[in-house]
Amino acid sequence: MKVSTDKKKAEKKQVEQVAIIEQSNELGNVQIHDNVISTIVRKTVLETEGVARLAGSSVVDSIGEVFGSRKISSRAIAIIHEDDKVTIEIKVNILFGFKIPDVSKSIQTEVIQEVENITGINVSNVGVIIQEIEELLPIKEEPQPEEDIITE
Repeated sequence: MKVSTDKKKAEKKQVEQVAIIEQSNELGNVQIHDNVISTIVRKTVLETEGVARLAGSSVVDSIGEVFGSRKISSRAIAIIHEDDKVTIEIKVNILFGFKIPDVSKSIQTEVIQEVENITGINVSNVGVIIQEIEELLPIKEEPQPEEDIITE
């Protein structure tokens, strides 16, 4: 009984590692892993005006970055496979003062364009979940030290 359970887990793990098989041709198959799509999505979203960051715990994310964890984006980006297309769901925090519909539409448009251009995979849908609104903290200016004036 345990052997079949382990076998099923191994098969499931193998399926998860291969995201999409592109077109087969005389040269062979091209496989694109979900990590590739997640990286494209993450970089595109973070370059979008009004986005503060991908949603998640800043403490957990900071610790994860120190140890090189890729799980940060996996919590905020979901990729669902549908035949030869993907649906992408992204959780983000936006900056206060930006219009949610405008930022969301920019994210959707840019993500579809980048994923399709880079991978050739059709994106059927991009869902955006605004998890939080963050305030843009003002940059504090350091007080300038007064120079000693020497008078003679």
